[in-house]
Amino acid sequence: MDKTQRIIFYILTLIAGAAWVSLSVQPGPVAAADPAPQAGFPAPDFSLKTPEGETYTLSDLRGSAVLVNMWATWCPPCQAEMPAIEKVYNEYRSEGFIVLAVDQTYQDNPLDLAPFIEEYNLTIPILLDETGDTARAYQARSLPSSYFINRYGIITEIVIGGPMSESLLRIRVEEALK
Repeated sequence: MDKTQRIIFYILTLIAGAAWVSLSVQPGPVAAADPAPQAGFPAPDFSLKTPEGETYTLSDLRGSAVLVNMWATWCPPCQAEMPAIEKVYNEYRSEGFIVLAVDQTYQDNPLDLAPFIEEYNLTIPILLDETGDTARAYQARSLPSSYFINRYGIITEIVIGGPMSESLLRIRVEEALK
């Protein structure tokens, strides 16, 4: 190959590469991954149903302090902390505290839910995350995962793992109620 043929070959290779890049580009803007929820930032909104079909939307609860607790019936730390969550909920609900216990239904056995609620005498709202969308929005990687949200919809504390004690719950609830 002489010098002229090499130059033509390189130019054609560059043109082919440029054409390939321009044809491979996906249309539309490039979306960044949603950041993980953090203390000091707004809590991701969601709407979920209870087993009875009642819908709860987090943003509708502005003005109340909220604990979003991601859990499952098979999770031993979830089982261990549920009585404390129920007790603290009953102590503080008259002050505007709400618990949204989000069962990870997509990875849980729905038939285990009613016996669990009965065994622990739960009165807190139990919500069903049947698709896992809420867990993904909160980037819940382990259970239980708890998100304390103040009256303005801002996360004040995140507790990954458990079980949470009554004293820890009280401190976090009082902070969220401020």
